[in-house]
Amino acid sequence: MGMHQYLQSLSNLETIQRAPGFFKYQNHSVAAHSFKVAETAQFLGDVEENAGQTVNWRALYEKALNHDYNERFIGDIKTPVKYATPTLRTMLADVEHELSQNFVHNEIPAEFQAAYSRRLSEGKDDTLEGQILSVADKIDLLYESFGEIQKGNPEVVFTDIYRESLKTIVSFKRMASVQYFLKAVLPEMLAEPFTNQDHLQALTKQILRPTQQSD
Repeated sequence: MGMHQYLQSLSNLETIQRAPGFFKYQNHSVAAHSFKVAETAQFLGDVEENAGQTVNWRALYEKALNHDYNERFIGDIKTPVKYATPTLRTMLADVEHELSQNFVHNEIPAEFQAAYSRRLSEGKDDTLEGQILSVADKIDLLYESFGEIQKGNPEVVFTDIYRESLKTIVSFKRMASVQYFLKAVLPEMLAEPFTNQDHLQALTKQILRPTQQSD
């Protein structure tokens, strides 16, 4: 038993494509997504720290880098399927957890098992770091869908993904990092010229309107 299987498995994440089954102008792998989420979480952590929050950086980096590692066991399941019912989502989470813990027990040396058991567990919890991860994950998904919309992808699913991602981000609007993203970053994104720009801007305003009215 050694770390070989784990290190080798990291290459598997490069071959797992996100949003399977849909036409895409640009493919994104789980490995690339994990890196981008970690970078985004780092930025959000900076904003939170500047706002006076205490960030556990080790926990944040571990959560962000490892949050989708378990997809090497079951792949990237389409979001509409994954969240079809709470029961199905719970079942999939249980399967992921069981497979990851079996992997840790069978492949990771005993002296590292506690660390990897923690790292491969669900990272989206009620801690500040878990909430930052939830937002960072959706920001990257927002950018992936925006990239396809910007390129004129006719698949309606990417508008749906954009809508649901932004709604989730807005649900964390009490966080300083989310407020910064909505006020400083999102407008820059929407200011770029692209096909259906007016439609996406209108959709964004519709989603943000309740937030702006409550400020």
